[in-house]
Amino acid sequence: MVRSAKRQVAVTVETTQSVCPWCFAVVEASIVEDGGRIFMHKTCLEHGDFRVLLSSDAEWYHRSFPFNKPGTTPRGYSTGVKDGCPNDCGLCPDHIQHTCLALIEINSDCNLACPTCYADSRPGFRLTVEQVGRMLDNFVKLETEPGVIQISGGEPTLHPDILPILRLAKRKRLRMVMLNTNGIRIAEDDAFLAGLADVKPTIYLQFDGFNPSTYERLRGRDILSLKLKALDRLAQAKIDAVLVPTIKKGVNHDEVGAIVKFGLSHPAVRGICFQPVTLAGRLDDFDPLDHETVPDIIHGIAGQSDGMLVESDFVPVPCCHPTCRSATYLYVDNGKVTPLPRVLPVDKYLDYITNSTLPNIKPEVLKALEGLWSASSVPGSRKMASRFKCAICDLPFFNKAERLKKRVFTIVVQDFADAYTMDLNVIRKCCVGELVPDGRIIPFCAYNSLGYREKVWAALAAGEMK
Repeated sequence: MVRSAKRQVAVTVETTQSVCPWCFAVVEASIVEDGGRIFMHKTCLEHGDFRVLLSSDAEWYHRSFPFNKPGTTPRGYSTGVKDGCPNDCGLCPDHIQHTCLALIEINSDCNLACPTCYADSRPGFRLTVEQVGRMLDNFVKLETEPGVIQISGGEPTLHPDILPILRLAKRKRLRMVMLNTNGIRIAEDDAFLAGLADVKPTIYLQFDGFNPSTYERLRGRDILSLKLKALDRLAQAKIDAVLVPTIKKGVNHDEVGAIVKFGLSHPAVRGICFQPVTLAGRLDDFDPLDHETVPDIIHGIAGQSDGMLVESDFVPVPCCHPTCRSATYLYVDNGKVTPLPRVLPVDKYLDYITNSTLPNIKPEVLKALEGLWSASSVPGSRKMASRFKCAICDLPFFNKAERLKKRVFTIVVQDFADAYTMDLNVIRKCCVGELVPDGRIIPFCAYNSLGYREKVWAALAAGEMK
C-alpha cells in the first residue's frame, strides 16, 4: 500500500500589524509558517486579502529571533504620537531604536533610469550646502554617538556641490561619511576623482554582477565596464569601496558567489552589502509569493563559494530587527579566508537569550561584537578594525596581523521592507533613517514605501520645504 505524504499544516507564528499595499491603511496581520516558508497574511476591508513571502527558510527565520537586542532609546524625537505608527514618523516616541545609519538625499536627478530604482529618481530638486549642514547638525543633536551618514540621491555625484557637501560632512562629529553612487562619474571624471581622493569618503557602489543582461534588466543598459573602471580608479586613488548588489530572483541570484570572489580579490573593495530587490519606487515586476529573501542570498553565497563560506558563518544583526540583516566578517591572509564565527562563538555572544546564562561571556568582547554586528559598522574603517581586534584579542591566530583594516572583509545581507512585507513591530526598531530638511528622521523602509519620499520630494521641488 502506498501512503500519501502527510500534508503540512500552516501554523501562525505571531500576530502583528502591517499596512494595505494599496491604500497604506493599518491592518492586522498574521505571520504564518507554511511548507517550510514564512508568509504574512493580511486583509484590508477595502482592497481585500494579501499574502506575501517573508522568508524562504522558516528555520532561518526562527533562529534569528534570539538575536533581537533590546533597543537603545533615541536621544530626542522630532514628532509626537498623533495618528499612530507608521503615520507619525520623524522619529516619534513609539520608536524604540536610535539611528545607526542616516541618509541624506541631496538631489532627485540621475544619469540612469533603473527599472529597480526604489526612489524613482527624476529631475526635481537639489539641496543647498546650508540645508545639508542643518540636517547634519540635527542628526548630531539627536544622536548620543552619531554614527554613519550616507550621501545619496538620485545620483548624488550629479550635484554641483557634491565635494563641498562631502567636506562639510567630514567636519561634523560623525563616525563615517559614505557616498552612494552608480560610479559613472568616478569612471569618467578625473577632476572629480581627485576631489574624492582628497576627501576620502567610503564609496557605496551599486554593483549587480558580471552579465550584460543583469545590468540591462536591473539598470536599463549594460554599464559593467564603467563599474570595473570606477573600481580600478578607486584603487589607484586609495579610496575604499563597498559593493552593493541588488539581487532579483531569476536575474542575478546565480552571481552572488562570483561577486564575493571578485570583491575579495579587488584592492579597493572592503566589503559587500547584498540587498534583495524591494517593491518600491519604479519596480513593477514583482511576485509577492516568489521573490528573493535574505536566506536565499545566504544559501546562494554558501552554494556558490566552493566551500569558502557556509550558512552558519552569517549571524543576524541585533541592533535592527534580526530578520532584516545578517552579516559575517572574514579575515583574509595570503588568500586564506577565515570567517570570524569559525574561531569565536559570535552566535552565543549575540544570542540575547543564551548569553544571559553563559558564565564566560566577556563584556569587552560582547561590546566589540555588538559594534561589528551593527548598521554603523563600515567596512574598511578604523573603527571597524579596532572592534575586530578587540573581539579577537585573545586569539593568537590573529596577533600577527599587520594593517588589520586591510585584512578584514565584511559581507552583509540587508533586506528592506515594502508595503507588502512591512511589519510595524519591525519598523519600530529600524536603525536606518532618512534625514529630512524639516528635522525629521524617517525610518528608511517607511520613507521608501509609504509615500513619505513622494511628499518630501514634491515639497522640495515646489520650494515649500527649506
